[in-house]
Amino acid sequence: MRKKKKKRRKNSGISQLLICKILYSYRKYWVITICTINLIVIFLFFFFLNKFFSMFLKTLTSFVIAFLIIFSSIIFNGIKNIYSENKIKIFYPLPNDNFNNVFSETQDLMLRKSDLEVPTLKAEAVNSLTVALELKNAGKFDKAMKVIEHCVSLAPFDPDILNSYGEFLEDIQNNVVAADQMYFQALTKHPGHKRALSNRMRTAVVVEEMDSVWLRNIDEKRNKVAAIPETNIALSRAKKEAYFQHIYHTVGIEGNTMSLSQTRSIVETRMAIGGKSLAEHNEILGLDAALKYINATLINRIGRITVEDILEIHRRVLGYVDPTECGMYRRNQVFVGGHVPPGPNHIPLLMDEFSKWLNSDIALRIHPIKLATLAHYKLVHIHPFIDGNGRTSRLLMNMILMQAGFPPVIIPKQERHRYYQVLEFANEGDIRPFMRFIAECTEKTLDLFLWSTVEFAPSNVPALEFYKDNYV
Repeated sequence: MRKKKKKRRKNSGISQLLICKILYSYRKYWVITICTINLIVIFLFFFFLNKFFSMFLKTLTSFVIAFLIIFSSIIFNGIKNIYSENKIKIFYPLPNDNFNNVFSETQDLMLRKSDLEVPTLKAEAVNSLTVALELKNAGKFDKAMKVIEHCVSLAPFDPDILNSYGEFLEDIQNNVVAADQMYFQALTKHPGHKRALSNRMRTAVVVEEMDSVWLRNIDEKRNKVAAIPETNIALSRAKKEAYFQHIYHTVGIEGNTMSLSQTRSIVETRMAIGGKSLAEHNEILGLDAALKYINATLINRIGRITVEDILEIHRRVLGYVDPTECGMYRRNQVFVGGHVPPGPNHIPLLMDEFSKWLNSDIALRIHPIKLATLAHYKLVHIHPFIDGNGRTSRLLMNMILMQAGFPPVIIPKQERHRYYQVLEFANEGDIRPFMRFIAECTEKTLDLFLWSTVEFAPSNVPALEFYKDNYV
């Protein structure tokens, strides 16, 4: 008998919950009904039955109306509490319905190295380092390089392994630049590492001199391009082709699937391409509008590069894609791979500081390629916009270069992984790989201009290999 009573109580509780759930689900309708009845009674009382009612009936009716209102609120709150205590909260696996439709310009950038080192992998890396040193001493350099590269993949944050890898690069491959980068990374992990510090002091001066010589060679190529007459038909064709190449590769880095010929068709004819999304069309049109704005206003203007100029560039970059967010700072926190940009409240102050630095005497004394690289990185690091940060940063970089007499740099979309990788190195504290990458792209762009003008061209143009897959 007791079991049956418990069962009946359980069933009665379930029935009560179901009734409450139904009443709570349809709470709008019966609450509206009670309120409507109350209003009708009040209306009849004040406008039609006022002269027939005695003072006693008036007072009684007022108490009835107040009772109905209080009674309805008590029932509503009681049902709400019963239902709230017993209902089950649904777990949604995704944040919202639009989660799968959100496109981030930084998605799938690269496989970020783990910040956690597994002890077993660390032990294997140390043993492999011993083997690599033995192979190096035995003169088996190829095998030694393969083993040391395996060590770095196992323990990418170990300062001893990073320093040893730098020594291998310097001794076996005579690659002082890459070796200096490894020493630098070892010091970022362990600033007091004596061997890495000694090696870094030795290679830093050599690498700095090598970079300076390289930049002077690029300046000479820039002067050769500047010496070509503007009336040269080949130069005009090269500028036009470089314009389409720049748009094609810049949007291609962000994941746009348009081919070079399709990009050119959209810019020239404004005709849509079948089978391609509207967003991809708008990205091309936005970049075209931004480049024309820079060419018409900012290149020839002597003076400061203001925050308003950067906002105007972004307004055109994103104007076709997202008119509500174009030219405006983001209003929420974003996450870019392993990098967490500053919060939205700090963006206006950081952008003002960025503008002051960009126009300071210290910045103006830096080589244009270094200045353009730093400006690109600083703006991407702040990440002031919800979308279009990469495109706006590359446009700002090219605007600085064009003001210094360089053509707009083309970063091939085939180099996308390397582009984001050197940005990752910059996040870790070493901006030089990113600067060298931009310098390399600048030099190859200059080589294309020299090659396209025939009589001014050098005997061999390595840039053609760099862009061999771009005419798709």
